[in-house]
Amino acid sequence: MEIVWFVLGGLLMVVGIAGCFLPVLPGPPLAFIGLWVQQLKEPNPFTSEFIWIWFGITLVVTVIDYGAPVYATKKFGGSKAGIRGCMIGLVLGFWMGPFGIIVGPLVGAFIGEVVNNHDASKAWRAALGSFAGFLLSTLLKLIVCVIMFWYWVVSW
Repeated sequence: MEIVWFVLGGLLMVVGIAGCFLPVLPGPPLAFIGLWVQQLKEPNPFTSEFIWIWFGITLVVTVIDYGAPVYATKKFGGSKAGIRGCMIGLVLGFWMGPFGIIVGPLVGAFIGEVVNNHDASKAWRAALGSFAGFLLSTLLKLIVCVIMFWYWVVSW
């Protein structure tokens, strides 16, 4: 039975890492579930404190993943209209397929800024901010998932 848990955990880890790049898959939560499945082995490879810490890290990274494009849009000079456009683009992009969550906030921030300010250069800067936020959150998710993958390997 130990092999089943190890293989199932490994599959969840691999899908979790893929989820860092495929927006339709929740990468860190899947990787965390893969880590948690390892607790079904005898003896338990991790302490309950370790699992709770990784649960917290997963929760924080997931929240950052959705908030980073909006925050970066604001930091790159986006107005409230650009931030609203970024949030609308994020929500709509989620339902538009794998690349919608990448393009949605970028286009949403751009449209929000153009409609509000009629300044394409400022709108482009805000849109690039949303894209930078997406890239940084993707990198953060990847780092977290790779670390969890390492713990999965060590648990064997």
